[in-house]
Amino acid sequence: MTTKNRQILLVSRPTGEPTPDNFRMIESELSRPGKGQMLLRSIYLSLDPYMRGRMNAGKSYAPPVEIGQVMEGRAVAEVVESNAPGYQQGDVVFAPMGWQEFAVSDGQGVRKLDPAPRPLSYALGILGMPGMTAYTGLLNIGQPKPGETLVVAAASGAVGSVVGQIGHLKGCRVIGIAGGPDKCLFVKDELGFECLDHREPNLASRLEAACPKGIDIYFENVSGAVFDAVLPLLNNFARIPVCGLIAHYNATELPPGPDRVPLVMHQILVKRLTFRGFIVWDFASQMPQFLAEMSAWLREGRLKYKEDITDGLENAPRELIGLLRGENFGKKIIRVGEEVH
Repeated sequence: MTTKNRQILLVSRPTGEPTPDNFRMIESELSRPGKGQMLLRSIYLSLDPYMRGRMNAGKSYAPPVEIGQVMEGRAVAEVVESNAPGYQQGDVVFAPMGWQEFAVSDGQGVRKLDPAPRPLSYALGILGMPGMTAYTGLLNIGQPKPGETLVVAAASGAVGSVVGQIGHLKGCRVIGIAGGPDKCLFVKDELGFECLDHREPNLASRLEAACPKGIDIYFENVSGAVFDAVLPLLNNFARIPVCGLIAHYNATELPPGPDRVPLVMHQILVKRLTFRGFIVWDFASQMPQFLAEMSAWLREGRLKYKEDITDGLENAPRELIGLLRGENFGKKIIRVGEEVH
């Protein structure tokens, strides 16, 4: 086995959009596991929008990645050597091992994938954090009911595509919003619900025409111009799970223009709207229920999922930058190493 470990470090904090200069790949000596530890080999690394926030120094729901540290990330990995109780060589696990080929772990945050999903990468997507985000956010906060209108932003992405399909299974009329004709065609033809291209002109009027009865649930992944189009159409007692604000992640200052807080607060008051921000692990206790129900829907062919896989750890910085620009098509994953067969 190799004695070297390739790692990608955060070496500077971005101002606005990240650049390749914010990262550096190094080659270090491979550490060996001590008592109660195991050595993990990364197979698939997940890239997600939340990583942009972890590059900032400001206070948030999770601590920032420090300068000079391995960049934050979760992976599907193989146990290649184990002194940890409950784990043995050859086990496949989900682990917060960061942007590196190998990591020594004491088991904190590690979950054995038994049975391992096929493909293994699904543990980072539809059967992982994005899928659980969609499932718990929509069902707990959105509370979909048959006949209601659900609008979901970033509808072809890792979270939005699952939100739309679950909403459809629950009897909602679903309108997705995505960027570009290819993504919208995928949503309509493969996922089975309507879709509007936010890059085309007059989104607000097109969304109004698509939602003649207003909007009962808006699953927020984006904010920005999409939220501007949605806000006037929200019905009384509409529910808005706030999952992400990707339109603002690279912002360095507040957007220009008048202060719109009074308008939003007025809508919240007179329409009795429920806005709730959430982090997926707020609903950690629902993991068994999520895995059981989502796995069943997949087996029955009731859910579809698209992945966007790039080979090579060295490409992670470029692909994260592209993800934040909306260049990915489906769940963005880096294939770091060979699969376990």
